[in-house]
Amino acid sequence: MISERAKRIKPSPTLAMDAKAKAMKAQGVDVVNFGVGEPDFDTPENIKEAAIKAIREGKTKYTPVGGIDPLKDAIIEKFRRDNSLDYSREEIIVSCGAKHSLYNIAQAILSPGDEVVIPAPYWVSYPDQTLLNDAVPVFVKTHESDSFMLKPNALEAHITKKTKALILNSPSNPTGLTYDEKTLKDIAEIALRHGIYVVSDEIYEKLLYDGQRHTSIASLSDEMKEKTLVVNGLSKSYAMTGWRVGFTAGPKDIIKAMTNIQSQSTSNPSSITQWASVEALNGPQDFIEKMLREFDVRRKFLISGLNSIAGVKCLTPTGAFYAFPNVSGLYKGRIKSSDDLALHLLEEAKVALVPGSAFGDDNHIRLSYATSLDEIKKGIGRIKEAVARF
Repeated sequence: MISERAKRIKPSPTLAMDAKAKAMKAQGVDVVNFGVGEPDFDTPENIKEAAIKAIREGKTKYTPVGGIDPLKDAIIEKFRRDNSLDYSREEIIVSCGAKHSLYNIAQAILSPGDEVVIPAPYWVSYPDQTLLNDAVPVFVKTHESDSFMLKPNALEAHITKKTKALILNSPSNPTGLTYDEKTLKDIAEIALRHGIYVVSDEIYEKLLYDGQRHTSIASLSDEMKEKTLVVNGLSKSYAMTGWRVGFTAGPKDIIKAMTNIQSQSTSNPSSITQWASVEALNGPQDFIEKMLREFDVRRKFLISGLNSIAGVKCLTPTGAFYAFPNVSGLYKGRIKSSDDLALHLLEEAKVALVPGSAFGDDNHIRLSYATSLDEIKKGIGRIKEAVARF
């Protein structure tokens, strides 16, 4: 018999759409895939060489559960350099990707009946990870007119005696938009007043455009740092999605609990990946700027193309590599939802994207521009033709 816990959740819609697109490609169908959030760049050579060196030097054994000290030190230096945050090794844990980091946090801090405030639209795993840990996701709708930022008064209205945490994601998946410092300060004040944790997912921190600067909510005060669990990783910034390395910084007692949990689940992340990650964080950083320049070209072309389609409106993303257009103007006839539209575009236009319903907003769809400019041009052309036909 399947457990009740397992029955509460559903597979990741983004991965499901990507799998369907890849299956069609394997059958010889020419599919433009806007579905998955994965840079199409290769991992930089210096990082790959560090992994090869680790293998040749026999660094292929078990490591401490929460990560090797050289990697923890590199992460500590990254937080000092990028976020003006000071952590000790005891306040850092390395896990098998940022998703794993988030799951470990949920395991460590949530008890049955606890409530977790999740602004919508949200990344698909936040609600299911909450449910897997017998807690209750509480959704707060955000709006395009506010650039999808959680407004402090809306947050306040959804906090109860059962609220344990708020999940904050900036730059955002799926919207590609970012929080300004003033809003973060207002949110921090509310979180501190109510004594709730903030889980700050900052995995897209280095992917910013138009002069945007990232602020970690943990950096706003010592008090806020003690109530924040900062989640980050190397998948997006260093094109290391398959290497599976993420990390969390936070209060020692929570990090210790997460380490104990990890010791009974995955144990340590791959030793080889950890040594490659030391090089990623300590080595040359110019790769990120090169990748960002290319993403920026794609971003501008995609947003312009989307806004040229009748019935489609799209805010310009300021971070990450996603566009989140409002397509409710296309809902007519048999197209009544984002799921209908996504399926129609896959079947009729051979374009894969993710319906906004997966992120808690059925008026939108998500497209990733972590694919080539040629593919983006082809995909926009196909969407225009498909929309013109219906």
